[in-house]
Amino acid sequence: MTRFPADTAPPTTGRAGRREWIGLAVLSIPALLASLELTVTHLALPAIGRALAANSAELLWIVDVYAFLLAGSLITMGTLGDRIGRRRLLLIGAAAYGVASVLAAYAPSAGALIAVRALLGISGATLMPSVLSLTVAMFRDPRQRTVAVGIVIASVSGGTAIGPLVGGWLLERFWWGSVFLLGVPVMALLLALGPILLPERRDAGAGRLDPISAALSLAAVLPAVYGLKQIAADGAGWLPVLSAAVGLLFAVVFLRRQRALRHPLIDLRLFANRAFSTAVATLALGIFVLWGFNYAFAQNLQLVRGLSPLEAGLWTAPSAIGVIVGSTLASRTVRWIAPGPVIAAGLALAAVGFVVVAQAGMTAGTSALGLLVTGAIIVSAGLGPMMALATDMVVGTAPPEQAGAASAISSTAPQLGGALGIALLGSAITAVYRSEMSRAVVAGLPSEAVSAARESLGGAVTASHILPYRPGAMLLSTAREAFTAGFQLSAVASAATVAGMAVTVAVMLGRGRVGASQPPDADRTSTYTRRRHNPS
Repeated sequence: MTRFPADTAPPTTGRAGRREWIGLAVLSIPALLASLELTVTHLALPAIGRALAANSAELLWIVDVYAFLLAGSLITMGTLGDRIGRRRLLLIGAAAYGVASVLAAYAPSAGALIAVRALLGISGATLMPSVLSLTVAMFRDPRQRTVAVGIVIASVSGGTAIGPLVGGWLLERFWWGSVFLLGVPVMALLLALGPILLPERRDAGAGRLDPISAALSLAAVLPAVYGLKQIAADGAGWLPVLSAAVGLLFAVVFLRRQRALRHPLIDLRLFANRAFSTAVATLALGIFVLWGFNYAFAQNLQLVRGLSPLEAGLWTAPSAIGVIVGSTLASRTVRWIAPGPVIAAGLALAAVGFVVVAQAGMTAGTSALGLLVTGAIIVSAGLGPMMALATDMVVGTAPPEQAGAASAISSTAPQLGGALGIALLGSAITAVYRSEMSRAVVAGLPSEAVSAARESLGGAVTASHILPYRPGAMLLSTAREAFTAGFQLSAVASAATVAGMAVTVAVMLGRGRVGASQPPDADRTSTYTRRRHNPS
């Protein structure tokens, strides 16, 4: 099989053939691994805590440091791929990810595992921008590209669906480190087939990477994500609020620098394209409600419904399948209908799903669980078109030489939107919970138990285990009702948010076949390139 020579790709006109579809199958593997890795790590935390004697703070950092470095490095890595070659960056990242996976599996201490997880986050940041930009390089036909991007998004959701199954199976038979070794054969396969099946593309006129911009992007994203996650976990204390504010300040400095540079890390003129900017905003807000809901959904299943982590993971799998179905169907529907109306219709369906979720809180018994999962499936199926088509718009409307930067934006926007969703919707649930519990009658119970129960539902569960059965059961029932009230409020707020998004998308993208169905425009690309390299 002939290799793609460097700096070449399939022609910009014509349809992709068998080699490109096989290459897409190779690219889908790291996309699947990206979400699967997060799922299995959460499942392995109890075993890691026992084996490495990790305290609660160390366990939190084992999870969070990966997410922090991943989100903070996406923009730099995506733009770096435009400069050194997107296939080269993918293969370098794959090699680093494979090595770090082995180190994580055999980490001798919690501190060592945290350090290795940071390396995994940085190397993981090379994957999705490279996967998306290479997908654009291989599939220049708009309709084929839309289907290909939909397959990549479905692969990400597939990792979420099978993660609990694979992780649970490994943890029942092997030691905790086995879950990290999943990345080794995947990256070995990518390293073997990537040079043969994947094209190399770079922007010859991109200029040198600006290290100050790279540092500023990291300084903007890291404190912002940290602050938002801490607000979700502990409330709006002064430290997380200050951290988020510092991130916002660095973001302003970063954007001002990009306007002044001849070769910026991100060319802000990309946002002048209506389809591009609307798609980025839709991705951020869509993942805002999705991650916020998933965060509350997991707590509901475990703390309100009393399911084990593995059982809860299995009940969340159908919603991941909903994303796969929604994104796949949407990618085919745009053959006949413009992407804007398809995204808007999906968002309207998601709003219906959130209404069903809100109704589940009013239903008692096992039927409530069925109604809750049904609502989650509807929500996910409705957001699937947004994830696939908005991503396709972002990477498809950007000029080819900016594919890496555009792909990084399409990966960073959901990360920031998701972190904000967990923080704001989680904080809303917590506020309602504490308000309800402050009015609850808890006479005759130890003050320590009451204080813990009023702080969080997890505290109420712990307190109920150390109290006598009847008062413990009454306290836990009251706490679960308080959490359900907050959960319902967040579902209603999410329904209103996605309904508003549906109207906005229908207005902004409803006229004409933009983005996913827009044919390649050589004049637009060449004009953009001339403006970029000759600002005057």
